[in-house]
Amino acid sequence: MPVTGHTRGARRPASIRDVATAAGVSHQTVSRVINGHPSVRPATRARVEAAIAELGFRRSATAHALASGRSRSVTVLTSNTTHYGYAAALKGIEEAARAAAFAVGITVVETDEEAEVRGALERAADTGGGLIVIAYDRPGVRALGMLPEGLPVVAAVETPGEPPPQGSPWVWTDDRQAAREATRHLLALGHRTVHYLAIPSSTRTSGGSQRAAGWREALREAGAPVPEPVAGGWEPADGYAAGRELARDPEVTAVLCGNDALALGVLRALREAGRDVPGDVSVAGFDDAPASAFLTPALTTVRLDFTGLGRACFSLLHGLVEQGEPVGPHPVAVPRLVVRESTGPAPR
Repeated sequence: MPVTGHTRGARRPASIRDVATAAGVSHQTVSRVINGHPSVRPATRARVEAAIAELGFRRSATAHALASGRSRSVTVLTSNTTHYGYAAALKGIEEAARAAAFAVGITVVETDEEAEVRGALERAADTGGGLIVIAYDRPGVRALGMLPEGLPVVAAVETPGEPPPQGSPWVWTDDRQAAREATRHLLALGHRTVHYLAIPSSTRTSGGSQRAAGWREALREAGAPVPEPVAGGWEPADGYAAGRELARDPEVTAVLCGNDALALGVLRALREAGRDVPGDVSVAGFDDAPASAFLTPALTTVRLDFTGLGRACFSLLHGLVEQGEPVGPHPVAVPRLVVRESTGPAPR
């Protein structure tokens, strides 16, 4: 039978007071040795270091943070850890943090209710480290408006419609340009117009996200009709439900989906309706999730380097925490259209 918790006779970790007793000094002297204080005599330092080695003492990162005023830790505040963009950004943050010997904690906030967001921010501030907010949705945006004073913060945000305030430590991918490229690709194949299945936006503007804005711009530049965007969600089931409606309209020959998960659902709905992809309808996605290249047909999509964006977030935060370097808003992770099998010439 497996045993959980502390086992009988297990040795507790040595404390700073254990080291002090073994070396015959005060715990303040042990602290000075640990932190490299120059006022400790060589003989005393040697006794303390010998006691540390004998007892296997390991310095508490929390105690060190309190003594130095800095914590080598970062908290990531996010509303989701499973959606591809969120998960890939978290991967990039963790990789970069690990390389810099920083610990990473994750706080999930599921709604934009003030009490929940405030509680999550207070827990993050209590760690004494920095904060990265993945603000692709309403909870993240709410958190950015409620930040406590003095907390080093960097945010991954949805592409802003207007230049953010100077000094805002934000990074983003250029969704607007990415949507333009994908829409232009579909129009160049001879499609009369392109329908757009949208993911939820963190903005409250009537125009929606910058992905929707880029899609709309490309259609207007080409003089193509601009259909109403179809409101979707994040998951394949949302794409499937919307795809069943789109499949009933014979005028629909090209669909741009706000992410690859929606595109997966659309592909299924079109197949069930007897509409061939790409013979009857071309479908393109966003993000280039790992499975997208292995669908049948393989999905044309816009590749966004969310992992690189996560690394950039940590790099900026590291500069703030270690050197107090000011940072400004800037885009990262230049998007790239990846053309595969799911898009083709418009049907005659």
